[in-house]
Amino acid sequence: MRSQTIAAVATAPGVGAVAIVRLSGSEALAIAKRLTGIDPVPRFAEICSFRDADGRQIDRGLLLYFPGPHSYTGEDVIELHVHGGAVVSDWLVRTLCDFGARAAEPGEFTLRAFLNDKLDLTQAEAVADLIDSRSRRAARAALRSLSGRFSEEVAGLQTGLTGLRVLIEAWLDFPDEELDLATRHELAARLAAVRASLEALITGATRGAALRDGLSVAIAGPPNAGKSSLLNRLAGHDAAIVTDIPGTTRDALRERLSLDGVPIDVVDTAGLRAAADPVEREGVRRAQRELGRADHALWLGDIRDGLDAALAAASAELAADQPFTLILNKVDLSAEEPGAIEHAGRDVIRLSALTGAGVELLVDHLKSLAGWAGEAAGTFSARRRHLDALERVREALERAEAHLPGALELAAEELRASQTALSELTGEITSDDLLGEIFSSFCIGK
Repeated sequence: MRSQTIAAVATAPGVGAVAIVRLSGSEALAIAKRLTGIDPVPRFAEICSFRDADGRQIDRGLLLYFPGPHSYTGEDVIELHVHGGAVVSDWLVRTLCDFGARAAEPGEFTLRAFLNDKLDLTQAEAVADLIDSRSRRAARAALRSLSGRFSEEVAGLQTGLTGLRVLIEAWLDFPDEELDLATRHELAARLAAVRASLEALITGATRGAALRDGLSVAIAGPPNAGKSSLLNRLAGHDAAIVTDIPGTTRDALRERLSLDGVPIDVVDTAGLRAAADPVEREGVRRAQRELGRADHALWLGDIRDGLDAALAAASAELAADQPFTLILNKVDLSAEEPGAIEHAGRDVIRLSALTGAGVELLVDHLKSLAGWAGEAAGTFSARRRHLDALERVREALERAEAHLPGALELAAEELRASQTALSELTGEITSDDLLGEIFSSFCIGK
């Protein structure tokens, strides 16, 4: 399939001024000539008519030709710019398939760019991250990864590990010679430097993952605790209906927030209680389902009922393994001041959803839960798989350090394992299953 010429609409579906259809592959130029009747000039926009197999005019627009290997995919690429709308672009794609192309799979253009060494895997993923960005910070981070910032950091680690392995392997080639103290100190110092660089990379990747993935949060608690008021306060508008009548919220209400660039998906749920009304009972069931899906729960209690009572109610309603933060709401109706404390190993925040007092403490808490520790210069986008691979590198280096004083053969093996894990990041070592999982999340024409 990778030797076939592919075609797809590269712009978003719907009505617009312009739609762009892409072709990539060895037959792209021949198909373009048959479609238009012209011999296109490389990197020159030409106005021409596009005709189907029966000679009927589909549209009149622009054609651009990018010869491989100097193209996005590394293959011959044709871009066809036509008037926007599903009918014209679909007709054009069907015609291209009649002329010998096939419909592209999700992300296949970028997959071919990766396979043809135009991008490494972290850069390819950054393409999708840039498209899916939910804030300017996330877009800037994705652009840095796309430009190779993440890859450069990984390459620097690989270079340091290679130097370490060269020293150890040289000694292993002459096992009868005693490794002098100076050489052992040099090995230890080099390994410490590599580990320090790794920790810096993990910190940056954690920030990047926070900008990309964010956090899903479910607001839960008894009726009239102020859950909908808190959602409205976080959202900055009246997303949920607020009344004094218990059980007003029946269905889950979602808001996608951006807290200083960190994406937070918040779900307001029905008050948890034993309900006789069948509609409210269904709302409680849905609330429990949303709690099971969320990364974290915010349990709201009335501060006037006391901390211990609110904590006991949360423990009774939430699953034992459900991570949650206790929110003591309605400080405006009590003598308490807004603030954040820790009680019995649990984060507790005192605030007023009505007045907004203390809500900034909750915002900072949510960003921290998402892994955001403040934007640093050069923050790049990252994914969960990157953090998992870097954690495997960290563990391998810890084992290598433990073996360094004596069993250098084992230390060398752990260094090799750490380099293998790093190679998975950029795609030097990968599998078809991983590629399928990554590129299946792309849009069709990218």
